[in-house]
Amino acid sequence: MPRPTAAQLAYGSCTVIFSTLAMLLLSQTSSSLGIVLITLSALALGLLVAMTVPLPKPAPSTASAVIHERVPAQRETASVSASSVPEPVHEPAGP
Repeated sequence: MPRPTAAQLAYGSCTVIFSTLAMLLLSQTSSSLGIVLITLSALALGLLVAMTVPLPKPAPSTASAVIHERVPAQRETASVSASSVPEPVHEPAGP
């Protein structure tokens, strides 16, 4: 299992803190069962947010870099060969 990134930790922590405060203020609960349920749901929400943060993409390998370098060259030769073909001449039809 990969280690969480700094962005994942930050987003997850902020989600837990702010969602706990918001739910406690909105629900105005004073029972210990309500506080426990709100805290557990905030932790679950923070975990969900932290796991859905996109991970950074790895650097391309040398094999894929070679493939990407060849593609523009292929497009260039295709455009040159397409531009060297003359367009057909359309003559107006006679009476």
